[in-house]
Amino acid sequence: MELLDRYLQAVRFWLPKAQQQDIIAELSSDLRSQIDDKEAELGRPLNDGDLEAILRRCGSPILVASRYRPQTQLIGPALFPIYTFVLKMVLLWILVPVFIVIVGPATILPAANRVGALLQTVSALWSALFVAAGVITLVFAVLERTQAKLELFEKWDLRSLPAVQEEDKPPSRTQSIFELICGLVGLLWLLAAPHYLFLVFGPAAAFLSPGPLWDRFYLALVLLAVVGLVHQCISLLRPRWIWFPYAARLLTTVLSMIVLNFMISAATQNQGGEWHPFVVLAGSGPTSLQHARIVATVNAGVLLTLACVWIGLSIAGVKQTWELLQELRQQPRQARDRALLRFL
Repeated sequence: MELLDRYLQAVRFWLPKAQQQDIIAELSSDLRSQIDDKEAELGRPLNDGDLEAILRRCGSPILVASRYRPQTQLIGPALFPIYTFVLKMVLLWILVPVFIVIVGPATILPAANRVGALLQTVSALWSALFVAAGVITLVFAVLERTQAKLELFEKWDLRSLPAVQEEDKPPSRTQSIFELICGLVGLLWLLAAPHYLFLVFGPAAAFLSPGPLWDRFYLALVLLAVVGLVHQCISLLRPRWIWFPYAARLLTTVLSMIVLNFMISAATQNQGGEWHPFVVLAGSGPTSLQHARIVATVNAGVLLTLACVWIGLSIAGVKQTWELLQELRQQPRQARDRALLRFL
């Protein structure tokens, strides 16, 4: 009955989340009743071809789901779930991250009046959201009035439905132990680095040393590594806390962004127009022009790397926030399903 499970999963995707469980149970019962009647008529179990014929008579998953959705005026129930999906994708997953990660920093950081630049960025974001929502609504309104002629939902392939997704399972103990070992090695490397500069600079440790900037943030970096170890230990001891890795990753991302933001600000925003270098020449002897160029290149590379990491963490933070919210929303439903299974 894999085809039936895939079909029901596809219908579930387009249903309102609050009604998914009840509707799928009703639809599953109806389809299984049809399957039992057909088997009794044929005197044998149904093959995939027979099952596919029953599901095709039922209709495409999105049309079946539309029968259970409330009627809407501008966009009908068949297209409405696709409309809301595209709307959320464009507005929340494209425009908002682009403004937060790219447009916002590019507009606010170079501006003399950062408050005014922030207000300008927010205004531009609202305008972009309004225009995008209007265009998407217009496109779907046109599709609503032409879908019968285009036969949008008549051409669908049952075999192309995605495989049934398994319920979230806790990570394996092997994975947790491996991540714990990696985190412990990273912490030991961080503790040994100030005493063995070769671990950081390699052969360049002969003429490079960390700048005084690192002394201000070294403890914060060590604490971040400790937070990661605590995360792995709790995940290993409490593997059934499915929500915890999502929350711990988001917390680590936020703390890392805060530390990186202070590091970048401390390096670039100083009185007198000077900046604090990340690395300096070791010793007090004469230096060659080549060594000075290497120091300048390394400092520029470190600053660029930190900025890129901050941008990457911003994107990861948005994704991790969404994953955590989805997991928290699923917890009550999963608990209810487990209770029902125990009762049955």
